[in-house]
Amino acid sequence: MPGIKAAPVSLARLTQALQRTLPMGRLEHQALPDLPPGEVLQLALINADFPTGPLPGDVMRDVVATPAYWAFCWGSGQALARYLLENPALVRNKRVLDLGSGSGVAGIAAAKAGAAEVVACDIDADAALATRYNAALNKVSLSLVDDFTSQAPFDAVLMADVLYDSSNLPLLASARACSSEVWVADSRISELADPEYELRAELDALTIPNLGEFDEFGVTRIWRAGAHKSPAPTSAVPSGE
Repeated sequence: MPGIKAAPVSLARLTQALQRTLPMGRLEHQALPDLPPGEVLQLALINADFPTGPLPGDVMRDVVATPAYWAFCWGSGQALARYLLENPALVRNKRVLDLGSGSGVAGIAAAKAGAAEVVACDIDADAALATRYNAALNKVSLSLVDDFTSQAPFDAVLMADVLYDSSNLPLLASARACSSEVWVADSRISELADPEYELRAELDALTIPNLGEFDEFGVTRIWRAGAHKSPAPTSAVPSGE
């Protein structure tokens, strides 16, 4: 089934989605730092002066139930975006999947780097809204899908900050099964047990806005795997970036 084109979403609508979880939050356009000269990538992210003290009990319950992770640009997504913009040949003229797209930062970077097509997939409906808004903000086109397996094969799969939960580890094999190349970026794990993945880079990157993330998560590791035909992909989709 064809993906849904990333039609514009209003900032007001995206802010409503944020405030269902964090009623005291607001969204601001924030530019990613340390990009190659001439490159600009902006995202609608939670305000940098959001209070870092304990949240009210009812708000904390909402955060646990429906975390607005897409309102942050996590270090892994930022690092992978920078890596792609510094090395555009990695995705140029390719059909790319941003798996667990979150804010959409990795897919947007791939589009800006010259990908022929970008497909974004995330299980969270608000993350899909954020991806649509941020794509329009950066004047790039991408498609949104609920089931990435229906769109296979791809030339490259991007996975940024989706391995925070060990239950997502099978996606490493699933991504290989539907693409000739897979790129994984993560700051919360130091190695991948899957021998198909080779460490290619380590980049310093902090979550934007950084509301007190531990320093130990300030280095993102980027791995690459080549083609692999088994096992068959699953339709499980993480939330990430």
